[in-house]
Formats: sequence, C-alpha cells, structure tokens
Amino acid sequence: MHTGVLLMAHGTPSSMDEMPEYLRLVRGGRPPSPDLVAEMRHNYQALPGGRSPLTEITRAQADALRVRLGRDIPVAVGMRNWTPFIRDALAELAAAGATRVIGIPMAPQFSALSVQKYIDAAIASLPGGVRFEPVRSFHAHPLLLDAFAGRLREALPLGENVDEDVVFTAHSLPVRVIESGDAYVDEVAETARGVAARVGITRYEVAYQSAGRTPEPWIGPDLNAWIKTRAAAGRRHFLAVPIGFVCDHTEILFDIDVQAAATAREAGASLRRTASLNASPPFIALLEDLVRRML
Repeated sequence: MHTGVLLMAHGTPSSMDEMPEYLRLVRGGRPPSPDLVAEMRHNYQALPGGRSPLTEITRAQADALRVRLGRDIPVAVGMRNWTPFIRDALAELAAAGATRVIGIPMAPQFSALSVQKYIDAAIASLPGGVRFEPVRSFHAHPLLLDAFAGRLREALPLGENVDEDVVFTAHSLPVRVIESGDAYVDEVAETARGVAARVGITRYEVAYQSAGRTPEPWIGPDLNAWIKTRAAAGRRHFLAVPIGFVCDHTEILFDIDVQAAATAREAGASLRRTASLNASPPFIALLEDLVRRML
C-alpha cells in the first residue's frame, strides 16, 4: 500500500477580487453581505503585503515535511474553502500512486465545527481505491507542546523585567457546539497546561479570539474583552500565546497583531505575541512523527 500525506487548512483568497466567492464558500454557500465583503477586504489590506500568507506557509510546511519523509511519500496541500481544494489535492496524491492518505488538519485541537469539516470534505471527495486515515487531534503531542514552549521561551526575556500577563489563545466556537459535548475547550486547556508546565509558568489565562459574526453566543472570554478587563484592573503588559493556530494568517496577523494590539493601546496597555510555528524545524518534526506513527 502506497501512502501519501495531505495537509489540510482553511484556505484564503489570493486577491481582493476573490473575496466574495471565498466568503460564500466559508459561509456554506450563503452569499456574504456587501458590508461583510468590505470589512474583510479592509482587514486583509491591513496585513503585511495586503494578503494572508496561509497558503504559502502551508506549502512551505509540506515542502519541509516532504524532505523529512523522503521521496517515496508524496505530500500535498488541500484547503477546505479555496484553492488548492482538498478534492484536488487528493486527486494529486492518487495520481502519484497513493492508495492510502494520512490527513493532518492544520489545527491542533479537535472540534466537530472545524477539524471534522476537513475530514468530511476529504471523505466526500476521496478517489476510488484510496483509503483516508485522519489525524483527529494532536493537541497534547509532546513535540507540539515543545514547539509552542520554545516560542514562549524566546518571548520571555521581556517578561523577566516587566510584570506581564500571559494569555493563551485559540479560535472561539459557538457555545452550542461545546454544550453538545465537543471536547474542544478541554483540549485547548490541556495544550495550555502542557506548554506552561514546560516553561515553568504557573500564572496564565486562556482566552478566545476571532468569534464569528453571528447573534448566537460564542465561547469566551473574548481576547479583546479580556484585555479591557485586565487593563481596567491596572495590568499594563500582555503576552499572547496563540496555541490554537500553527501558522501566520488573518487570525494572527489581524485579529491579534492589529485588532487586539489596538484594544490594548486604547486601554493604556501593550500587547505582544509569540512567533507562530510556521515551517520551523520543531513543528515539522511533529508532523513527521504524526505520519511515522501511522505508517
């Protein structure tokens, strides 16, 4: 049986002209309002280079993993909401001779609303004669915790001289998803505990970011609200550690670097964050271990 690897991510438009169709796909086929399109275009224009680097970074992760795995194991990149689509990546792997595909969502913590949708998209477009075996969660994998801990240690010198609040962040989800029994919040908490323990931090908090624009309640505390509350209590320095994400994209470069940082400034405080894992050797070592365990 010939095995291939599929790295799966959310997807991002490559130009502002693609934004309406991209948002339609994100919204499950529902057309976005002109206001939402304008807002997202504004957010993207605030990013370095005016666009999200998600696709390029995921491809760089795949390239680095391919080197570690060797030429006999093809690695492809598939996005759920934009090109290269998951279905096209699976077809690419099948054309390369893969009869078994190990799917790795680029999100450490499992949720039915996020990771499961990647898995469902892959299963729905699986070529004939190809078996799909997903990695459902790697939130507590020692190499992931080591990688995040390394980024946190790199950021700590300022923390030794400044009384700084550390906050681990992950993507928010609707409360109804968690109330249905989803383990996402528990997995986020376990990742935070594991990283903090490795660095020797005993005082930290967990907050959620990037909640969707829907009227239903989303899990919190919301990062921006948390910053305002802590600043009102006299805290002035915050270090965000985004443990729900594995690379730079809009949730990092806009929601934290632009939006949350502005919230902190307006409250008379400062916010910085740890560097993303991206294609760093510790993260690629984790991906290799996930694959080799399934081989």
